[in-house]
Amino acid sequence: MPETEHDLATMTWEDAGDAFLSADAVVVPTGSTEQHSVHLPLSTDSLRAEHLSAELVEAAPDHDLDLLRAPTLPYGYSEHHMPFPGTITLSQDTYKQALIDVGASLAEHGAERVLFLNCHGGNKQALALAADRLNRDHDIGAHFVHWTDFGRDELEDHFGEGWGHAGDHETSFVELVRDDLVKSDRKEPQEADDLPETRSWTYFSDVTELGGMGDPTNSDPEFMEQVVANTTERILEALAEDIGNGW
Repeated sequence: MPETEHDLATMTWEDAGDAFLSADAVVVPTGSTEQHSVHLPLSTDSLRAEHLSAELVEAAPDHDLDLLRAPTLPYGYSEHHMPFPGTITLSQDTYKQALIDVGASLAEHGAERVLFLNCHGGNKQALALAADRLNRDHDIGAHFVHWTDFGRDELEDHFGEGWGHAGDHETSFVELVRDDLVKSDRKEPQEADDLPETRSWTYFSDVTELGGMGDPTNSDPEFMEQVVANTTERILEALAEDIGNGW
């Protein structure tokens, strides 16, 4: 896992106290521990959260931002993946409360803002609700960024449709940062049923036997490296503008 000089985990409490006073925000990376088909590791979302948050805090000074980074939360809401062994999930209520508790702890130590940088779609609802509660009930500004939303246009232009869970996009990223964890001989197109339009599906196994979507054989780690750089810039530009506007 990458370390940066902005990591709370490697600071003493005195160092952390000083850092909170000058930081524009504390980045809390959010991932999951869940199945990612037969070729990617259970840690895929947390690997993304760890590496992409490091990119963010290290590029922040170029946007006149000072960001700290909290340890990555490796568990999220993954109940829809539970039929696949190795998946570990928190309940929605537990996860939401954990996020609120993390933000409230940072507020008590003087952090002005928390930025949840999310890399698992199943976390989005709980994160949005937790950010609302922090903004309303605690002395801290809560910001929520789902990383893929800021890279979506670029990913769709390159991969087309259906590049989601364990597919073209995520396979490209894991090959970029931890190629040793990819079972290249198990990469194959992920056949998935059409999703319902008027109700939610129950489990991922209802729509895909292997556990993924898209076609991981289309992976392109060199392209993904450029997407990471571009998306990092877009997120920082948006954050700097929001902070500049008083949020």
